[in-house]
Amino acid sequence: MARGRLSNVIAFDDAPFPRHHRGPVRIVGTVFADLRFDGVLMGEVEKDGADAAESLTRLVASSKFAGHARLIMLQGVALGGFNVVDVFHIHRALKMPVLVVARRQPDMAATERALRHHVPGGAEKWAIIERIGPMEPAGNVWVQRVGLTPEQADSVVRRFSVHSNIPEPIRVAHLIAGALSDGQSRGAP
Repeated sequence: MARGRLSNVIAFDDAPFPRHHRGPVRIVGTVFADLRFDGVLMGEVEKDGADAAESLTRLVASSKFAGHARLIMLQGVALGGFNVVDVFHIHRALKMPVLVVARRQPDMAATERALRHHVPGGAEKWAIIERIGPMEPAGNVWVQRVGLTPEQADSVVRRFSVHSNIPEPIRVAHLIAGALSDGQSRGAP
């Protein structure tokens, strides 16, 4: 489990895209030292692909922020539609915990049906989600966690949730990602 104060965070969200979009989807990472916004990372993942974990790992590891980061936060367990993030890969490769955050508890049965019946490689993607385990309440959101205790996850969510129930690093990543595709930020994550 993570030791010490998890104050240096990199949080990721994806940019909105049209329903029938094919190809790469932009992702945005925001870098925070406590509540101070320190930087931005930008990359891409393939829509409904299988490259999210590798893309995020490479983006973080090659950044100037890699030596200071202590926690990765994700807005949901998938980026770019159903490009499910193998959080175990990120945890192993970067040697830091990963916290998946959702505003509401997702309908896991609907997610499983969509993956298995409509997404190439859906069974493997569903296996990653199952391995992470069920979402748990933390603060006023739901989380999945790797490398964190439930108490640490709750503490991180509460400490970083300043202007909404969503932790500030994710909220800011969402705003920037929305502006990338629409020219202006969108609503709440």
